[in-house]
Amino acid sequence: MFTGLIEEIGEVKGIKKGLRSAQIEIGATKVLDDIKLGDSISTNGVCLTVIDFTDDTFTVDVMPETMNKSNLYKLKTRDKVNLERALKLGDRFGGHIVSGHIDGVGIITDLKEDDNATWVTIKVKKDINKYIVSKGSVAIDGTSLTVANVDDEEFKVSIIPLTKEETTLLSKKSGEEVNIECDLVGKYIEKLMGFNNEKKKSNIDMEFLSSKGFI
Repeated sequence: MFTGLIEEIGEVKGIKKGLRSAQIEIGATKVLDDIKLGDSISTNGVCLTVIDFTDDTFTVDVMPETMNKSNLYKLKTRDKVNLERALKLGDRFGGHIVSGHIDGVGIITDLKEDDNATWVTIKVKKDINKYIVSKGSVAIDGTSLTVANVDDEEFKVSIIPLTKEETTLLSKKSGEEVNIECDLVGKYIEKLMGFNNEKKKSNIDMEFLSSKGFI
């Protein structure tokens, strides 16, 4: 589990690509503190497992499913990425619950400065947009942000100077992809409502059971 509070910006040092997968080496400092094989590090919002590390790099495998659903397939050497270590029990929880299992990508359609902040507009598909709620939380490239506005196809967030400095978000341009993870709460509610609807549609009742000799 993560919080969406980026700890540092890492740099891609090397990529070995398979037919549909990749192995990525990333330069970092802070997230390497007390690192162990098998640790989880959110990389642009994607939970990845450390398979090797040195004093200033760590290496991860990216499977085909992740390559298909995220912007990691576009990474190249020297690209910057947002990094966050998995949350430790007892750590301060400053963002929101982020699993590192992204829902897909969105496309930046507009960036507009507003005094000390920057408005970022992101277009997403309907299967993602249905979970985006005004004043709710969303993780963009692993960064926990508050949704300021949402319509049928797009939503907006406002980026403060600190977020600009400590993440890669405002280094991106209009037309570029960002990883989107929606708030887990909406997904759980939808699932539970689905179960309730299934129960309502059932034809099995006391009369049916009696007619079949069960009672």
